[in-house]
Amino acid sequence: MAKQNVAEQFVDILVRAGVRRLYGVVGDSLNPVVDAVRRNSAIDWIHVRHEETAAFAAGAEAQITGTLAACAGSCGPGNLHLINGLYDAHRSMAPVLALASHIPSSEIGLGYFQETHPDRLFQECSHYSELISSPKQMPRLLQTAIQHAVGRSGVSVVSLPGDIADEPAPERSASAALVTSRPTVRPGDDELDELVRMIDAADKVTVFCGSGTAGAHAEVMELAEKLKSPVGHALRGKEHIQYDNPYDVGMSGLLGYGAAYEATHECDLLILLGTDFPYNAFLPDDVRIVQVDVRPEVLGRRSRLDLAVWGDVRETLRCLVPRVRAKENRRFLDRMLKKHADALEGVVKAYTRKVEKHVPIHPEYVASVLDELADDDAVFTVDTGMCNVWAARYISPNGRRRVIGSFSHGSMANALPMAIGAQFTDRRRQVVSMSGDGGFSMLMGDFLTLVQYDLPVKVVLFNNSSLGMVELEMLVAGLPAHGTHNINPDFAAVAQACGAYGVRVEKPKQLAGALKDAFRHKGPALVDVVTDPNALSIPPKIKADMVTGFALSASKMVLDGGVGRMVQMARSNLRNVPRP
Repeated sequence: MAKQNVAEQFVDILVRAGVRRLYGVVGDSLNPVVDAVRRNSAIDWIHVRHEETAAFAAGAEAQITGTLAACAGSCGPGNLHLINGLYDAHRSMAPVLALASHIPSSEIGLGYFQETHPDRLFQECSHYSELISSPKQMPRLLQTAIQHAVGRSGVSVVSLPGDIADEPAPERSASAALVTSRPTVRPGDDELDELVRMIDAADKVTVFCGSGTAGAHAEVMELAEKLKSPVGHALRGKEHIQYDNPYDVGMSGLLGYGAAYEATHECDLLILLGTDFPYNAFLPDDVRIVQVDVRPEVLGRRSRLDLAVWGDVRETLRCLVPRVRAKENRRFLDRMLKKHADALEGVVKAYTRKVEKHVPIHPEYVASVLDELADDDAVFTVDTGMCNVWAARYISPNGRRRVIGSFSHGSMANALPMAIGAQFTDRRRQVVSMSGDGGFSMLMGDFLTLVQYDLPVKVVLFNNSSLGMVELEMLVAGLPAHGTHNINPDFAAVAQACGAYGVRVEKPKQLAGALKDAFRHKGPALVDVVTDPNALSIPPKIKADMVTGFALSASKMVLDGGVGRMVQMARSNLRNVPRP
């Protein structure tokens, strides 16, 4: 049997690590790797139109599957395009291995054509970024990179010159053991003992959840029942904790709603579970706080802690719940549930009157109809900007749906590329890209990737011909909107020209039928919905210094734009409050 070259060994190791696709754009320095993929039936090369899409797609695949995904870029400009999507994957804790191919090894440092230094460039958006400068570093360096990505839940980058990739691989076998899953982490006994003491001593306990509660829904509910605790969540915690939750008091943050803010400020003890919630203006400074997280580096970096607990949420709660004393007094919980229901009742009316006749169409109405018609196990990928608002307020989690977006990195143009990665994991599962016209047009070329691979992604385009969130920021800052207007084509016609299904919706009565037709279509589809650019209402007391990007500096005021079916859940929870 012919001896393997480095590229073939590289690909074999990826396959053994569970990688089934390599997203990227071909280029000369990548040729040995692409050819190795061509000859390996266990892995596919996914040809996208822009490397940024490759990184976003790999990050989405990793978030959906929980396993390692991979992308690649050719030397210089090619791998540079990966960087934004890799930042997003890294900040989303998605295990991604990126191959940054490099110029000929003999030319590094000499100002060669397309020369960059990818091993340096990607250091800030990775746990590991190293250069293979000799075949003798294989397979150890790649195995180390994979174990960094998997073990620390983030990005690893391997830079590989094309000439090194084509050289014979070392004799060392590529069958050495690989770490491809993470263990559970249990807190120490001292931390658990102190946490039990703090909980037993507190009269009013609030639990606030982030994405680290994934897989721990039952344990959080058991804790809340035992402590009679209201349960709030951050945006990334919503899909994991809001459904089937009789203790739900909503979401905190700029897009927040309900009584989450009050519950976190009026308690005696606040327990932060699996959240690195970035907006410290929403966190109390006069309440005892405990934070539980599997990542010790995030403990206490947002607020002063009275106790830091290093452990994953599920395992920590399994150790904790049997040891704490049950609380009988529900007064605090019931008061927060009522505040939550009242708060939702107050905003739900904002966009429920005559929406079926309003032209341009209210985007809230679009999101609410989408929520009703989409499958119970649909994956929603959400563009940054106003689509974040509509997804946060109107897409109902149920334990089977997924909602992913650039919630930590905040990049534009993420929804369509993420939908590509999500759809490749399961062609039978409904994937809906909630795209803004600004984000969609930024990476619109990769709509062709849907067509090329016949991916049945449904793009629902919220087309308000503007960069809506930026306009809002300018408005709140007292500035006239400038540079935010988009002159758009008929996106449905563009979709049709690409060979996909496309329909344009300008009247509310057309919406439900158009969405149903798109969902029934077997291949890729785009629904171009012309929406009202002035849809978001602003509380009258909001001040100029309150909004900078998505950060709120010094206020509990939040945007007021309706809450969809969440009000029904709040009413149901309130009805279940025991009556004396």
